[in-house]
Amino acid sequence: MEIGAYSFGDTQRGADGLPGSTAEAIANLFEAIKLGDSLGLDYFGIGEHHTDTMPASSPGALIAAAAAATSQIKLGSAASIISTDDPVRVYQQFATADAISGGGRIEITAGRGSSTETFPLFGYDLGDYDRLYAEKLGLLMKINDSDRTKVSWSGKTRPSMKNLDVVPRPVNGSLPIWLATGGNPGSSARAGQLGLPISYGIIGGAPARFAPLANLYRAAAAEAGVSEEQTAVSVAAIGFVAPTKQEALDRFYQGWYNMNLEMGQRRGWPEPDKRQFLAQADFPGAYYIGDPDEVAERIVELHGHMGHMRHFLQMDIGGIPQEHYLESVSLLATEVKPRVQRLLAKK
Repeated sequence: MEIGAYSFGDTQRGADGLPGSTAEAIANLFEAIKLGDSLGLDYFGIGEHHTDTMPASSPGALIAAAAAATSQIKLGSAASIISTDDPVRVYQQFATADAISGGGRIEITAGRGSSTETFPLFGYDLGDYDRLYAEKLGLLMKINDSDRTKVSWSGKTRPSMKNLDVVPRPVNGSLPIWLATGGNPGSSARAGQLGLPISYGIIGGAPARFAPLANLYRAAAAEAGVSEEQTAVSVAAIGFVAPTKQEALDRFYQGWYNMNLEMGQRRGWPEPDKRQFLAQADFPGAYYIGDPDEVAERIVELHGHMGHMRHFLQMDIGGIPQEHYLESVSLLATEVKPRVQRLLAKK
């Protein structure tokens, strides 16, 4: 199983409790990616958000930079908000990163978007949510499946294309394209029917409840004649690793509180309750927070339900100090990953 991390960028806070600069947040994220690569982490995903506290607004740009600064880690979006972006430009950016990396390390994860900030930012109507996603995903796949640079396409969400170049092409001819979902059954069926690997974002509740969705995905793929080799499941979750469980809880809680307070103000949620945090931080909750043994054991436990091939954690939220974040990345790569491998080998 591949073990990794993902981030939306995290604007850390100074001694006065106020957020730092968004430029510093991107630099800190870049440092974490390079560290993960040097320590053997399998994957690092860059999500797309457009807020002061989560400023990783251009996954393609950061991934291209990271492709030049790393040598082995896989890099992907987690996710690109394909509904409000141009699939042509997304593909060109990631194919460029693929060329820089030498080929085989760059992936695209196409998502609808769990937040709505991108719709007014880029001039789209939220009422077109489903149509935008379906059409633009189709175009992204058509570009990827093309055996030459010329692409023709027509639809209602962007101008039509007739025999136009989309360059560069990836080193190996195409890129892995994943479909991201927060648990919508229709998305699981769609990914299976299209023969796309699927990435589940699990941010609450018991992770094992996603097992029926993974089964639905595989059943839809089989019904569509998609081979088992073409199917894959990954899990993106919230988590944090420290030398002890108590240290992990103490270090992560304030960031969790800050993030949920901000999101609550945007979306009308009540003030965060520490009891909710602690409930999610213990089995069978959704947060993978603890020492390396506990985090590894919980990843393997979920694998028994979902059979996923990649598990990656969001560990930098709400202004967690950079030194604690980097230690968590380090422990994930050097302590959690080998433990997961040993536990799976025993099975």
